[in-house]
Amino acid sequence: MTARTWVTNPLAIFTANNDDAAGGLVVEGGEIVELVAAGQTPREPWTTVFDASDHVVLPGLVNTHHHFYQTLTRAWAPVVNVPLFPWLINLYPVWARLTPRYLELATKAALAELLLSGCTTAADHHYLFPAGMEDSIDVQVQVVRELGMRAMLTRGSMTLGEDDGGLPPQRTVQAPEVILADSERLIGRYHERGPGAQIQIALAPCSPFSVTPEIMKDSAALAVQHDVRLHTHLAETIDEEDFCLERFGLRPLDYLESVDWLAPRTWLGHGIHFSDAEVTQLGAAGVGVAHCPSSNMRLASGICRAIELEDAGVNVGLGVDGSASNDGSNMILEAKQALYLQRLRYGAELARPERALGWATRGSARALGRSDIGEIAVGKQADLAFFKLDELRFSGSHDPLSALLLCGADRADRVMVGGQWRVVDGQIEGLDLQELITDHSKAARELVAG
Repeated sequence: MTARTWVTNPLAIFTANNDDAAGGLVVEGGEIVELVAAGQTPREPWTTVFDASDHVVLPGLVNTHHHFYQTLTRAWAPVVNVPLFPWLINLYPVWARLTPRYLELATKAALAELLLSGCTTAADHHYLFPAGMEDSIDVQVQVVRELGMRAMLTRGSMTLGEDDGGLPPQRTVQAPEVILADSERLIGRYHERGPGAQIQIALAPCSPFSVTPEIMKDSAALAVQHDVRLHTHLAETIDEEDFCLERFGLRPLDYLESVDWLAPRTWLGHGIHFSDAEVTQLGAAGVGVAHCPSSNMRLASGICRAIELEDAGVNVGLGVDGSASNDGSNMILEAKQALYLQRLRYGAELARPERALGWATRGSARALGRSDIGEIAVGKQADLAFFKLDELRFSGSHDPLSALLLCGADRADRVMVGGQWRVVDGQIEGLDLQELITDHSKAARELVAG
């Protein structure tokens, strides 16, 4: 008999779609095959039971924007107190010293931290390919598979170096033909389609101030040809807006449209500085936005108009962003930050815990173009995060779902990906976390020291 697991009687459950699953759910073959109402039992026989009466159950959290390699430069003193442009100018020379081994450790650290926070799918924006780093995405694929997570790995690019008026050092930029050839190679080798895909590839020129319009247009055409998604940073800072006006004579969104990116296959990192008309335009185009609250606060970039964007039809998701501008890779804490930051802009009535959790799950999945994850519903992947509320911080709390964010949950007790347990009792299956910390910390010191 095929294993059928009844996750029974959760303390609370957030389905992201208002389905009734108060009595739990049934997992079979990596999918959710039944939802159980309160006081009921599954319609079909089950083989095993997992008692979730001590757990708040969520769909696996989905991270829509990250830079895994940046876990090696957390809290680096020279950039602690600067905004985005000087932050980048100081860090680019350090990042240019990346090696495959450093990237492997950085990716593993980022994914492990995400997994422990209840995240099951992560999008990474990797755009650094200095000499010796040509196989960066291949390195990341192997780490994703080792940890048993899902990932949208983006083949980023930079073509506009300092010599041509961009921000990146020349040794970090690549020729367009190299970028496009490698993009096709990666799509052909790794991109999976359909429900349950583990690895997907997207194309991701870095930002208006680090790539030329030509690579933006060529990447858009290649994405259409191979039916993959597009990602870039946009409207993150006023400095970026000024750069676009000076160099292209266009606001960032108008520039995006001029290079054929204003389409449903596109999702944007940050998306802060949009006008009222641009919010409407984004919704009509079906573009997604990765809201990155911690990074936006850390770099003093501004507050994303997430609620207005969502109301306009934009697929709003959450991203932890790079671990050198967030300094962490924790998705459940990112949902809390999103809740609080949006309350500053829109008030407590509109920014509710359920809305923030929706961004971290269903909204993020949709931003990545996925309909098989991000919800607890029949036919969806059995990607689930289980949180206990037995620590002192939760003592005296009454509503379990609200308590996750308001009381500051920061670590999942259990995490399931495709019906397989990847975190059990707060520990990642098969990973020596202390060894990883030791090796990763050593690599971080070496990278900064040069």
